[in-house]
Amino acid sequence: DNHMKIQQSAEDYFETIYLLKKKKGSVRAIDVVNEMGFSKPTVSVALKKFRENGFVTVDSAGQIELTDAGLAIAKNIYEKHRIIAEVLMSLGVDENTAYTDSCRIEHCISDTSFSAIKEHFYTMREQKKNRGEEK
Repeated sequence: DNHMKIQQSAEDYFETIYLLKKKKGSVRAIDVVNEMGFSKPTVSVALKKFRENGFVTVDSAGQIELTDAGLAIAKNIYEKHRIIAEVLMSLGVDENTAYTDSCRIEHCISDTSFSAIKEHFYTMREQKKNRGEEK
């Protein structure tokens, strides 16, 4: 399904821009190229499309900023990525596999299912903490 692929790719871009911005303070197209391993033309075309659709802005110096719409998507995906990985690790999955799998899962899980998993995970963690099982 091509629409799904485009959406997934966009989410990956937004999450990457968000994380680079957090790490480096500023983001340029070349940073996205290096981080994602896509070609410069591929990244340029994507950024142009995201700009036209109001998800990013690029200033005259080439600094990329997520708009509020882009940022909302990035934060949502980042949270899914992190929490799904944490859940998998709590079940005994090694960190590398947990993050690789969460990267795949985050795109196809519904918000409803994700909310339920998140809720359950936090409840379980709280109960463990209260029983003194969690450091």
